[in-house]
Amino acid sequence: MRSSTGAHFIALDHVRAFAAFLVLVWHFCHGPVGYPASQGYPIPYSYSPSFFPFSILDEGHTGVALFMVLSGYLFAKLLSGKSINYRAFIWNRVLRLLPLLAVIILIYGVVGVWRGGSLLQYSYYTALGLIFPYLPGGGWSITVEFHYYLLLPLFLWLLSKSKWWPFSYIIASIALRAFLYHRFGTVEYLAYWTIVGRIDQFALGMLVYQFRSHFAKKHFIAAATFVAFTLFYWYFDLRGGFYRNSSFPSTNPIWIYLPTIEGAAYAIMIAWYDNSFAPAVTGFSKFVGRMGEYSYSIYLLHSLFIFRAAAFVDAHIMRLSNFYIACVWSLLFYLLMYVPGYLSYRFIESPFLKLRKRYIKQAQEIPAIPVGNPEPARVEA
Repeated sequence: MRSSTGAHFIALDHVRAFAAFLVLVWHFCHGPVGYPASQGYPIPYSYSPSFFPFSILDEGHTGVALFMVLSGYLFAKLLSGKSINYRAFIWNRVLRLLPLLAVIILIYGVVGVWRGGSLLQYSYYTALGLIFPYLPGGGWSITVEFHYYLLLPLFLWLLSKSKWWPFSYIIASIALRAFLYHRFGTVEYLAYWTIVGRIDQFALGMLVYQFRSHFAKKHFIAAATFVAFTLFYWYFDLRGGFYRNSSFPSTNPIWIYLPTIEGAAYAIMIAWYDNSFAPAVTGFSKFVGRMGEYSYSIYLLHSLFIFRAAAFVDAHIMRLSNFYIACVWSLLFYLLMYVPGYLSYRFIESPFLKLRKRYIKQAQEIPAIPVGNPEPARVEA
């Protein structure tokens, strides 16, 4: 999306669109947790595609990791060689994320109270959502994102010292997860739902941006990364994946390093795509870019519709017990989400974006803190 600086990167909008699709496929194919009997609906959690690249669709929750890596990469791209007004930066992020999130919190609250839930209890857990992953409808990931924003000044300070410093975050997070695993016998909850598992994904996005030129037009590296990553995820999926990998929460130590593997693979592929192509701003490329532009709306709103949509198709149109058929239907509903995505962006989010402030300081105001190498300008085809 176009930032307050006026910068717009349609290639990254394409990545956003794909990340939102991954999450929507995951929810369409497997339904909410606990329905029915925690087995997954209409596709059982125990299912694993025989064609290994489809493993990332069957485990589409990995789309959240892609969003996190993209955030790290994007902010490195926007802030390289610049200094920022941190208050204005936070103000802009609040304006971007809070309006729709507030609507989602209100909707879930009204529905919960209408079904007999406690408004006081809901309000209590919503307030705790500032720290813990309790916000509804995907809002938990916004909590993680804001925790990253709190750490961003330290990220930028370290990058001003050396472009290798994000490794310190990565090593520290792996060590912390290893300690927690050996202390409690599981770390899946923290690795997936909190900054404990996500910090190295932000860090890897920022780190790989510093070396982006090494991945430009390196199609073999990108292909090898994709094949290796999807093979790894096929193995993870075959072992039970997110919900059935030994137990839930999983006692498998794979969660110590799974976030790092996701982060490294996605960071490499983002850097390759962003620096190898100049996507058109017309036609199909423009449409995919629009889906990416509305991806935040699609991400937060789809859970209001997608579970019932899968159940309706399965009950009244055709059985969705075949994973590949379910994927086709999920693509259809993803495309249909363009409408609520547009309406949300146009009438809920856009009005607040007019209140944003420029947060990148001019050189004459304050000498810029160098963060990596400024990226040469390139023309979008």
